Amino acid sequence: MNKKIRCGWVGVNKPHYEDYHDHEWGRPVHDDQKLFEMLILEGAQAGLNWETILKRREGYRQTFKNFDIKTCAKLTDAQLEKILCNESIIRNRLKVFSVRKNAQIALNIQKEFGSFDAYLWTFVGGQPKQNKWKALTEIPTDTPESQALSKDLKKRGMNFVGSTIIYAYMQAIGMVNDHITTCFCYKECA
Repeated sequence: MNKKIRCGWVGVNKPHYEDYHDHEWGRPVHDDQKLFEMLILEGAQAGLNWETILKRREGYRQTFKNFDIKTCAKLTDAQLEKILCNESIIRNRLKVFSVRKNAQIALNIQKEFGSFDAYLWTFVGGQPKQNKWKALTEIPTDTPESQALSKDLKKRGMNFVGSTIIYAYMQAIGMVNDHITTCFCYKECA
């Protein structure tokens, strides 16, 4: 049997992780709604592990109307309070309320740059940064690019956008190719 070599963080017997790794992680995203979804999910992960968020992803999608930015920006306090009772997501008040605030700021970014995508990708010169890591231990938790993006998002008023969260976000949306070089996805994402 010819088994695919994957990045070590995927683990064994975790089909949801394999699917996410094989079809999403590290692949460039240019759709504003998907970019917003991943920003919110990466922020929701703060203090938790990605598996917890990945297993609740559908709950988040249903709760936040597939992460439609305009809809999320218009959520009322009453709607957000109701969302806090929803067991299909992480019920952290700051994280839930940050969805509305971050959506409002994403709308402002869209107005200023034409799209959230156009804004984000300026931080890597419009092209994915191609790394050549041989082992997971070589992969940094943040970079000058993630620090710059984090700083700018914070300056604009976003929450849950620290440089480590933002680097994980950049990895997830393919702004950087951090698949290890022996992973079968490395060349696909190069």
